[in-house]
Amino acid sequence: MQSNLSLNSRKSSEKSIRNIAGKEKNIPTKVLIFILFALIAIVLLIPFYTLFISTFKDGAVVIANGMDVSIDTAKMSLKNYIILFTEKNSFFTWFFNSLFLTIGQVALQLFISAFVAYGFAMYDFKGKNFLFVCVLFVMMVPFEILMLPLYSQISNMHLTNSYAGIILPDIAKAGTIFFFRQYLAGIPKDLVEAGRIDGSSEYGIFFRLILPIMKPSFAAMAILNAMGSWNNLLWPMLVLKSPAKFTLPIGLNTLMTPYGNNYNLLFVGSFLSIIPIFILFMCFQKYFVDGMTAGAVKG
Repeated sequence: MQSNLSLNSRKSSEKSIRNIAGKEKNIPTKVLIFILFALIAIVLLIPFYTLFISTFKDGAVVIANGMDVSIDTAKMSLKNYIILFTEKNSFFTWFFNSLFLTIGQVALQLFISAFVAYGFAMYDFKGKNFLFVCVLFVMMVPFEILMLPLYSQISNMHLTNSYAGIILPDIAKAGTIFFFRQYLAGIPKDLVEAGRIDGSSEYGIFFRLILPIMKPSFAAMAILNAMGSWNNLLWPMLVLKSPAKFTLPIGLNTLMTPYGNNYNLLFVGSFLSIIPIFILFMCFQKYFVDGMTAGAVKG
């Protein structure tokens, strides 16, 4: 009995020693990985830091001498921010136009794309594979090819110079449908059957059972689609005609004209335009990582 206890104790001690040795061997690897990612983070943050420093400098001087990371307090001031918040300009009109358009477009994209993806993942119907191939084909077609037919259609529907003309062509986003379908393919169909046995309607199954499970994928697609909508320039520029309806990218683009460039407002406006997407990512970072990982391996 004592010999067995001694043997078990010796094995436990040897296992603990091996674990400690293994952890000690992993320490240099972890340090190297940390240093590598720290360097990558610094490289990625340099452009944002440079833009932030430039908001305190005279825009014409920055354009003439080039953007840099140097800090010269004698030549830096809050003049650009004072111009933005006190003088008459359309920045906040453009900002809230973009905010309204992004929220509406992303909400419709997520809702409708989730419905379509749910149909592809959970139902069997004639022509299902052909329709899904069509979705994949749309993903492969550059927007520049579809731009003129879409504009002709929007014009015939009398939706030019309206936010509806921007939102409607993209409410069923092919990439979002594909991602949601891959995510839902990893959910057992038995869950849907169980809901039907319990007497729940098809809409009840979707809203009560499926949507809560899709939260990580919704967060991931919300961030990606919001970035695309917030930064979209070409399509809104084609559709919108009234300056009062201009979005932030269009408005900032109008600051550079053949008759004069408002670099001061351009720099500070460009920097502030990054903040909403940054806040969105920080709020949904955990769900974003979970959603992207799950969507990549399921299906």
